[in-house]
Amino acid sequence: MNGGTDMDAAVTPDIELQARAGACLSQYDVDVRVDADGSLGFEYEGALCSLRAVNLAPGLDVVSMTCVLAWDRPLKPQLHKRVAERNSNLQFGLLTVIGHGKLADVILRYTFPAAGLDDQALTTMLLLVLSGAGRARQGLLP
Repeated sequence: MNGGTDMDAAVTPDIELQARAGACLSQYDVDVRVDADGSLGFEYEGALCSLRAVNLAPGLDVVSMTCVLAWDRPLKPQLHKRVAERNSNLQFGLLTVIGHGKLADVILRYTFPAAGLDDQALTTMLLLVLSGAGRARQGLLP
């Protein structure tokens, strides 16, 4: 008998990965918070970002990042053109225009397998995605 309680349950690989990702970002003065849904939220170069680690199968843990680069922009052909130009230069992730009425938000999404990455490799991946988000955001706002 181990005398443990349900609160002693082992930390799952995805929860551990998400905590590591938050710690990696914090080393670069990114103010990371845990949101009500359990995801990590933070701002990076003006973009509002969310990060979640998910276990898809044994040994397959992924990090999913979503960054809102611009919001409530006029939904015009010029916005679609700018997003398409940025998508062609983006190495990690995909930009999407999400319309709501006459306005639109521009979102970057990227999911990558992260099981087995050490902290240095995880930090590199996170910063590559975020630096792309920062570059893609330029020119989307007035």
